Amino acid sequence: MSAIVDKKVVVTGGAGFLGSFLCERLEAAGAGELFIPRIEDYDLTDLDAVKQMYRDAQPDTVIHLAAQVGGIGANRENPGRYFFANMAMGLHLIEEARKQKLGKFVQIGTVCAYPKFAPVPFREEDLWNGYPEETNAPYGIAKKALLVMLQAYRQQYDLNGIYLLPVNLYGPRDNFDLESSHVIPALIRKFTTARDERTAEVEAWGTGSASREFLYVEDAARAIVMATERYNGDQPVNIGTSHEITIRDLVELISRLTGFEGRVVWDSSKPDGQPRRKLETSKAKQLFGFEAEMDLETGLRRTIEWWESQ
Repeated sequence: MSAIVDKKVVVTGGAGFLGSFLCERLEAAGAGELFIPRIEDYDLTDLDAVKQMYRDAQPDTVIHLAAQVGGIGANRENPGRYFFANMAMGLHLIEEARKQKLGKFVQIGTVCAYPKFAPVPFREEDLWNGYPEETNAPYGIAKKALLVMLQAYRQQYDLNGIYLLPVNLYGPRDNFDLESSHVIPALIRKFTTARDERTAEVEAWGTGSASREFLYVEDAARAIVMATERYNGDQPVNIGTSHEITIRDLVELISRLTGFEGRVVWDSSKPDGQPRRKLETSKAKQLFGFEAEMDLETGLRRTIEWWESQ
């Protein structure tokens, strides 16, 4: 039985960055009806609002993407809010899914759930072998608790809930707000602005030594659709490219692709975050046939073109 074809699918966060691409993919995959709960209409941290959303949508499948999240700065300023909001949304959505005897629940987790010093590449089995990187631990632990909840609900109530762990995403339609954006959109905005204003230098946070893995948003959307259709297991699955790049190399690449000709100044008083991030991604291929297709340079070019068109 398909969890998508002719089914009513709720996508929380469906109006967001990843959500907009995911909804396009779900429509192309034959979803019967998509329901995107808007924050103005449904505060998903509130139990009554979640109950109302289930009554209004009558879903067969729920894909829970909605999150309250930001970069290192935003995480440091809002640890309590991020823990509560992410925990509460998942808690209420999964509990109501059980009561409604929902066909399938797809929880999108976060790479921030991994221990700070997990062996690289990160394997799903290492998820519990240590405490996450401090700046995003409240967010990461709230999301990780939902994995435990889904496994417990599968065991006790037979709820078919799956858990996916995407790495850092980037691409067109991302959040380019310098206060709350992640590293790639923030850098693209900084470099294009500096280029246009002929500024001599651009400041980058940290030392540049940390490494990250980045997944193009359309690859992520494709992975979620494939998992929703084909995966029904209780184990978390990494979604990524299994290629890492240092922040220093990333900065140089974006500087080159945007045509910035000044120099980069590193502010080493700012945090680097987790030292390395790279996922072991063989399970996604083995369990539901997903492999990333977009290479980083092409994906960055597309993202820069989109931003400049805005």
